[in-house]
Formats: sequence, structure tokens, C-alpha cells
Amino acid sequence: MTPVVDRAQYALAAVLAVVGVWTVVDSAGLGPGFADQVVRPAAFGYVIGSALVVLAVLLAVATARGDRAEGEAGEDVDLDQGTDWRTLAGLAGVLVATIALLDVLGWAIVGALLFAGAATVLGNRHWVRNLLIGAVMSVGSWYGFYVGLGIPIPAGVLDGIL
Repeated sequence: MTPVVDRAQYALAAVLAVVGVWTVVDSAGLGPGFADQVVRPAAFGYVIGSALVVLAVLLAVATARGDRAEGEAGEDVDLDQGTDWRTLAGLAGVLVATIALLDVLGWAIVGALLFAGAATVLGNRHWVRNLLIGAVMSVGSWYGFYVGLGIPIPAGVLDGIL
């Protein structure tokens, strides 16, 4: 019996390969960054782009063998329900607000708002706790990048305080 070929998986593999190659090529054009940086700006792009190309090849090989993903059994998911467009729009709004406010407010504030907003849109009603958890995570990641890796990310209105 000939295995059923899922052409959508080949399309996904092609998209992954194109994005991976584009990421690697685009990373090659990045500047050297700061002289004291341990990790150069292009390193992240090289790693992610290469990983995407490897995943594209693995997906194409698996598809050629006839491997197909098994459908979700839906233990806690009702597969008969449609898309919750309100939740999806709320998450998209939180993401757009994050992008728009990042340079002005900085990562420490916007990261906290991102976590709290996403958690609230997904159904958590503990706003204060969401903000506190988001603040701890965003300030911690800000210091991790800035101090630990030497990669400056926007401090925004907290510039000079953090």
C-alpha cells in the first residue's frame, strides 16, 4: 500500500527552509555590535536559521517516509468547538501594544504588561498577581540580557533606574 502524501507538510517544510535560509543570510549582514559583547548580534540569527533549515529537512524526510502526525485526542480540548476569535483578538492586541510601547516604556514595564495582559485574556482574573509575576520575569530577563549577556535591550522610562 502506498503511503498517503501530505502535501501541506511539504509546503511547511519549504516555508521553514526559506525562512531559515533568509535568517542566516540576513544575519550575515548585521554589524559587529559592541566591542565588549561576548555574543555577537549575528550569532542568534545563525543558530535560529540553521535550526529552521535542519527542521525543514527532517520534516521533508519524515513526510517522504509517510509519517503523519496523530490527531490530538482532545483530553481537555473540545475539538468540535470553533476558534475563539475574541481571545485570539485579545492576544493579538496585547502583542501589538507590546511592539508599540517597547521603545517608549522599555522591556521591564512592557514585559510585565505583556505577561499580565496575556494571562488575563486567557482567563486569569488575578490582575495584581499577574502584574507582579510579569514584573519579576521582565526585570529578571532584562538584567539577564543586559548584565549577563551584555546585550542592551530598551530600558525606556526606567533608563538610569535599572
